[in-house]
Amino acid sequence: MNQSQPHQPEKEDQEKDNPALSKVIERNIRTIIHLRTKAAHERSLQGRIADAITSFSGRMIFAYVHVVWFALWILLNTGRFGVRPFDPFPYGLLTMVVSLEAIFLSTFVLISQNRLGEETERRADLDLHIGLLTEHELTRVLQMLDAIQEKLNIVDHANSELADLEMETKPEDVLAEIHRLQANELSKR
Repeated sequence: MNQSQPHQPEKEDQEKDNPALSKVIERNIRTIIHLRTKAAHERSLQGRIADAITSFSGRMIFAYVHVVWFALWILLNTGRFGVRPFDPFPYGLLTMVVSLEAIFLSTFVLISQNRLGEETERRADLDLHIGLLTEHELTRVLQMLDAIQEKLNIVDHANSELADLEMETKPEDVLAEIHRLQANELSKR
Protein backbone atom coordinates (compact mmCIF):
# COMPACT_ATOMS: atom_id res chain seq x y z
CA MET A 1 0.00 0.00 0.00
CA ASN A 2 1.36 3.41 -0.95
CA GLN A 3 1.97 5.58 2.10
CA SER A 4 0.92 8.71 0.24
CA GLN A 5 -2.59 7.36 -0.43
CA PRO A 6 -4.06 8.25 2.99
CA HIS A 7 -3.07 11.88 2.44
CA GLN A 8 -4.52 12.16 -1.07
CA PRO A 9 -8.18 12.76 -0.08
CA GLU A 10 -7.07 15.58 2.22
CA LYS A 11 -5.01 17.15 -0.59
CA GLU A 12 -7.90 16.73 -3.03
CA ASP A 13 -10.22 18.47 -0.54
CA GLN A 14 -7.78 21.38 -0.27
CA GLU A 15 -7.54 21.64 -4.07
CA LYS A 16 -11.35 21.62 -4.36
CA ASP A 17 -11.63 24.39 -1.75
CA ASN A 18 -9.18 26.69 -3.50
CA PRO A 19 -7.23 24.99 -6.29
CA ALA A 20 -5.40 28.09 -7.50
CA LEU A 21 -4.31 29.23 -4.06
CA SER A 22 -2.75 25.93 -3.07
CA LYS A 23 -0.70 25.76 -6.28
CA VAL A 24 0.36 29.41 -5.99
CA ILE A 25 1.36 28.99 -2.36
CA GLU A 26 3.28 25.81 -3.17
CA ARG A 27 5.06 27.53 -6.08
CA ASN A 28 5.96 30.52 -3.90
CA ILE A 29 7.28 28.31 -1.10
CA ARG A 30 9.38 26.33 -3.58
CA THR A 31 10.72 29.57 -5.06
CA ILE A 32 11.69 30.92 -1.64
CA ILE A 33 13.38 27.64 -0.71
CA HIS A 34 15.21 27.61 -4.05
CA LEU A 35 16.42 31.20 -3.62
CA ARG A 36 17.63 30.55 -0.06
CA THR A 37 19.40 27.35 -1.10
CA LYS A 38 21.01 29.15 -4.05
CA ALA A 39 22.18 31.99 -1.77
CA ALA A 40 23.62 29.46 0.69
CA HIS A 41 25.55 27.70 -2.07
CA GLU A 42 26.88 30.99 -3.45
CA ARG A 43 28.53 31.93 -0.14
CA SER A 44 32.30 31.90 -0.15
CA LEU A 45 34.29 29.40 1.91
CA GLN A 46 35.21 32.20 4.33
CA GLY A 47 31.55 33.14 4.69
CA ARG A 48 30.57 29.55 5.40
CA ILE A 49 33.32 29.24 8.01
CA ALA A 50 32.26 32.51 9.65
CA ASP A 51 28.60 31.38 9.68
CA ALA A 52 29.52 27.97 11.14
CA ILE A 53 31.60 29.55 13.92
CA THR A 54 28.92 32.14 14.63
CA SER A 55 26.26 29.45 14.71
CA PHE A 56 28.27 27.28 17.12
CA SER A 57 29.22 30.19 19.38
CA GLY A 58 25.57 31.18 19.66
CA ARG A 59 24.57 27.88 21.29
CA MET A 60 24.54 26.85 24.94
CA ILE A 61 27.06 24.07 24.27
CA PHE A 62 29.59 26.85 23.58
CA ALA A 63 28.94 28.29 27.05
CA TYR A 64 29.21 24.84 28.66
CA VAL A 65 32.52 24.16 26.90
CA HIS A 66 33.87 27.44 28.24
CA VAL A 67 32.70 26.76 31.78
CA VAL A 68 34.47 23.38 31.71
CA TRP A 69 37.57 24.89 30.05
CA PHE A 70 37.86 27.74 32.59
CA ALA A 71 37.23 25.43 35.54
CA LEU A 72 39.88 22.95 34.34
CA TRP A 73 42.35 25.76 33.64
CA ILE A 74 41.90 27.23 37.10
CA LEU A 75 41.94 23.86 38.89
CA LEU A 76 45.02 22.61 37.03
CA ASN A 77 46.78 25.91 37.60
CA THR A 78 46.42 25.55 41.39
CA GLY A 79 49.13 22.86 41.40
CA ARG A 80 47.00 20.43 43.46
CA PHE A 81 46.63 17.85 40.68
CA GLY A 82 50.29 17.14 39.95
CA VAL A 83 50.58 19.83 37.30
CA ARG A 84 52.97 22.67 37.99
CA PRO A 85 51.16 26.06 37.80
CA PHE A 86 51.60 27.33 34.25
CA ASP A 87 49.65 30.61 34.41
CA PRO A 88 50.65 32.81 37.32
CA PHE A 89 48.07 34.81 39.21
CA PRO A 90 46.03 36.76 37.97
CA TYR A 91 45.84 34.36 35.04
CA GLY A 92 47.49 36.54 32.42
CA LEU A 93 47.73 33.74 29.84
CA LEU A 94 44.06 32.82 30.26
CA THR A 95 43.09 36.49 29.94
CA MET A 96 45.13 36.81 26.73
CA VAL A 97 43.63 33.63 25.21
CA VAL A 98 40.09 34.71 26.09
CA SER A 99 40.72 38.22 24.70
CA LEU A 100 42.01 36.81 21.42
CA GLU A 101 39.02 34.49 21.22
CA ALA A 102 36.68 37.44 21.80
CA ILE A 103 38.36 39.43 19.02
CA PHE A 104 37.98 36.59 16.52
CA LEU A 105 34.44 35.70 17.60
CA SER A 106 33.30 39.31 17.26
CA THR A 107 34.88 39.44 13.79
CA PHE A 108 33.07 36.26 12.72
CA VAL A 109 29.78 37.60 14.10
CA LEU A 110 30.26 40.85 12.17
CA ILE A 111 31.02 38.95 8.97
CA SER A 112 27.81 36.93 9.39
CA GLN A 113 25.80 40.04 10.24
CA ASN A 114 27.12 41.84 7.16
CA ARG A 115 26.07 38.92 4.96
CA LEU A 116 22.64 38.79 6.60
CA GLY A 117 22.33 42.56 6.18
CA GLU A 118 23.05 42.24 2.46
CA GLU A 119 20.44 39.47 2.15
CA THR A 120 17.93 41.60 4.06
CA GLU A 121 18.62 44.54 1.76
CA ARG A 122 18.06 42.37 -1.33
CA ARG A 123 14.79 41.08 0.13
CA ALA A 124 13.69 44.63 0.97
CA ASP A 125 14.46 45.68 -2.62
CA LEU A 126 12.40 42.75 -3.88
CA ASP A 127 9.54 43.62 -1.51
CA LEU A 128 9.64 47.24 -2.68
CA HIS A 129 9.64 46.20 -6.32
CA ILE A 130 6.70 43.83 -5.80
CA GLY A 131 4.85 46.49 -3.79
CA LEU A 132 5.35 49.07 -6.56
CA LEU A 133 4.25 46.55 -9.18
CA THR A 134 1.18 45.67 -7.12
CA GLU A 135 0.36 49.36 -6.67
CA HIS A 136 0.64 49.90 -10.44
CA GLU A 137 -1.53 46.87 -11.20
CA LEU A 138 -4.20 47.91 -8.68
CA THR A 139 -4.26 51.42 -10.11
CA ARG A 140 -4.82 49.97 -13.59
CA VAL A 141 -7.57 47.67 -12.30
CA LEU A 142 -9.32 50.64 -10.63
CA GLN A 143 -9.06 52.62 -13.85
CA MET A 144 -10.55 49.73 -15.81
CA LEU A 145 -13.35 49.32 -13.25
CA ASP A 146 -14.04 53.03 -13.51
CA ALA A 147 -14.23 52.75 -17.31
CA ILE A 148 -16.64 49.78 -17.01
CA GLN A 149 -18.72 51.68 -14.46
CA GLU A 150 -18.88 54.69 -16.80
CA LYS A 151 -19.82 52.53 -19.79
CA LEU A 152 -22.63 50.90 -17.78
CA ASN A 153 -23.81 54.33 -16.53
CA ILE A 154 -23.37 53.38 -12.87
CA VAL A 155 -23.23 56.44 -10.61
CA ASP A 156 -20.81 56.23 -7.69
CA HIS A 157 -21.16 58.89 -4.98
CA ALA A 158 -17.70 58.14 -3.51
CA ASN A 159 -16.09 59.06 -6.82
CA SER A 160 -13.55 61.52 -5.36
CA GLU A 161 -11.98 58.78 -3.27
CA LEU A 162 -11.85 56.49 -6.30
CA ALA A 163 -10.21 59.26 -8.33
CA ASP A 164 -7.51 59.55 -5.66
CA LEU A 165 -6.93 55.81 -5.72
CA GLU A 166 -6.72 55.78 -9.51
CA MET A 167 -3.78 58.18 -9.48
CA GLU A 168 -0.44 56.44 -9.90
CA THR A 169 1.65 56.54 -6.73
CA LYS A 170 5.24 57.53 -7.32
CA PRO A 171 7.74 56.33 -4.69
CA GLU A 172 9.70 59.57 -4.83
CA ASP A 173 6.53 61.52 -4.02
CA VAL A 174 5.79 59.24 -1.05
CA LEU A 175 9.37 59.63 0.24
CA ALA A 176 9.19 63.41 -0.15
CA GLU A 177 5.93 63.49 1.82
CA ILE A 178 7.43 61.30 4.57
CA HIS A 179 10.43 63.64 4.83
CA ARG A 180 8.16 66.69 4.86
CA LEU A 181 5.96 65.28 7.64
CA GLN A 182 8.99 64.19 9.68
CA ALA A 183 10.54 67.65 9.32
CA ASN A 184 7.26 69.25 10.44
CA GLU A 185 7.11 66.93 13.44
CA LEU A 186 10.72 67.71 14.39
CA SER A 187 10.16 71.45 14.09
CA LYS A 188 7.22 71.21 16.53
CA ARG A 189 9.49 69.81 19.24
